[in-house]
Amino acid sequence: MSKKYLIYPFLLGCILCCTSCFDILEEINMNQDGSGHMLVTFNLSKSKTKLASVMMLDSINGHKVPSEDDINEALKDVVDHLEKTKGISNIQNTKDFDDYIFTVSCDFKNIESVNGIFKDLIEKQNTKGATNFATQNFSYDGTTKTFQRHFNYDDSIKKSIYHLSREDRKVFEDASLIAIYRFDNPVKSVSNQQAKVSPNKKAVMLKVDALAFIMGEQNVANKIQLTN
Repeated sequence: MSKKYLIYPFLLGCILCCTSCFDILEEINMNQDGSGHMLVTFNLSKSKTKLASVMMLDSINGHKVPSEDDINEALKDVVDHLEKTKGISNIQNTKDFDDYIFTVSCDFKNIESVNGIFKDLIEKQNTKGATNFATQNFSYDGTTKTFQRHFNYDDSIKKSIYHLSREDRKVFEDASLIAIYRFDNPVKSVSNQQAKVSPNKKAVMLKVDALAFIMGEQNVANKIQLTN
């Protein structure tokens, strides 16, 4: 397995070892010219007490518990992958082993650079799992001032949770996926009814229940129209 994919078993291992409290936060600050900054935060702080004990074990519920060295290696692999992605720069990551909060951030030249980060991983998943996930996660039209978060649901997401034990499924009960997008221009409209526009009209937040997302009941897709 390519090293850059070690982050995904690591994330799954952390999730399955914690209680049903974690957040994955996706933040993008968009500039008018299409460039911007992206920050991804993996927040397990609500489960830090249990995780501190779990990290002392080799495995739990049949899942290997990642060590601090495993986590450091996984994050290094992510940084290495980002450094090889065209249009990505200013890559940084933070590790907080007291509160179990991990972040990776970078600047991007254009939104296609962000799509490039995940493209090969998605293509491998589609081939291996016979899924149909789109390789375009984001798009931005500077002429019409339209930003879109794309996502096409695939039933394989729902099927994957059925392979987990009842105990493992519980970790998703109070988990959330959160997206925050910030812009220079005010927001005119959003397509996702769960999305909330900030009082100054220059940011959009979408919080999705992880289990509802897995079951196809909620979606992260959103079309954000900005004013010219």
